[in-house]
Amino acid sequence: MRSTSLREPAAAKAALIFAALVYVGIMLVLPLAAVLTEALRHGWQAWLAAVSEPDARAAIRLTLLVAAISVPLNTIFGIAAAWAIAKFDFCGKSALITFIELPFSVSPVVSGLVFVLLFGAQGWFGEWLGERDIRIIFALPGLVLATVFVTFPFVARQLIPLMTAQGRGEEEAATTLGASGWQTFWRVTVPNLRFGRLYGVILCNARAMGEFGAVSVVSGHIRGETNTMPLQVEALYNDYDFVAAFAVASLLTLLALVTLALKSAMEWRHRGELAARF
Repeated sequence: MRSTSLREPAAAKAALIFAALVYVGIMLVLPLAAVLTEALRHGWQAWLAAVSEPDARAAIRLTLLVAAISVPLNTIFGIAAAWAIAKFDFCGKSALITFIELPFSVSPVVSGLVFVLLFGAQGWFGEWLGERDIRIIFALPGLVLATVFVTFPFVARQLIPLMTAQGRGEEEAATTLGASGWQTFWRVTVPNLRFGRLYGVILCNARAMGEFGAVSVVSGHIRGETNTMPLQVEALYNDYDFVAAFAVASLLTLLALVTLALKSAMEWRHRGELAARF
């Protein structure tokens, strides 16, 4: 009876691990392998020619530029919001947390339509912007705004639990010793956020580069100008240019794998430092 009770958990554990591996293989590994296989079906030269095509290069540059603008903005906002929520008590704190999580529940397409409603030619501010020849929709500012909206919770949601768990003891001690607010923030609060901040930045950057719905609405799908990499993949696929579509998609996949590798390396290093500390 005892041996049976010992064997059953081992069998259940093996079954659960096997089921998880099968599910991951079907839902993640197989699709990624299919993308890479199709991208290289005609060889490296065809892949290189596809990603070197002018519209593809423009899409790559635009994707990196949008991420380079939106991620720092969300990082600044995330640190400020997490600091305010975790270190201070104020009226409307719960509402602020709810608003931070709003993009998780709103469809990206809806968020893109909101910016069209605000800044489009027929939008609330469209006439005012048109008189001053300011372009937001179908231009870089619209892409950045849409990307910032859908990605701004990532850094904040990583930092809020971390800063809440850290408490206020170190900041209060620094203040007692005569440190100013800025000195406490830069020398006590920010150093304690290193791994959480970088982890949030990595997730935010991954979502920014892969965002489709919101930027699709505000971009206008102008090839060579407002098409990011996900939009370029859709355009090429709709043109039945499958080789080029899978080539650009494989590049996005490689960026995602690099992001995953950075995330895993950070977690491993963080565990190592915690083990050495305790």
